Amino acid sequence: MIEYTEGIYNFYVYMTTNKNRTVLYTSVTNNLKRRLNEHKNHINASSFTARYNVEFLIYYEHFGWIQLAIAREKEIKDMRRELKLNLIKEFNPEMKFLNSHFE
Repeated sequence: MIEYTEGIYNFYVYMTTNKNRTVLYTSVTNNLKRRLNEHKNHINASSFTARYNVEFLIYYEHFGWIQLAIAREKEIKDMRRELKLNLIKEFNPEMKFLNSHFE
């Protein structure tokens, strides 16, 4: 059995959206600042985030272990849209763009 303590690493599960907040994208990264920059600059032009202009951070959680972050990412991805929106609004009631927190 693996026990997870606080952890010494930085992993983020995050949700981004487009300007009109009509698309939700959930993922995990070890460097949220870099990842948001990649979304903004459409590093992979054929990606989902580039096609739908998904570059605005509206939700994130921090983890010390990648196993926990991946498990949480899967949990969020399995949620219905309504539950995702409830989760976002508990964390960010006005659904403001939070990119400036990682500049």
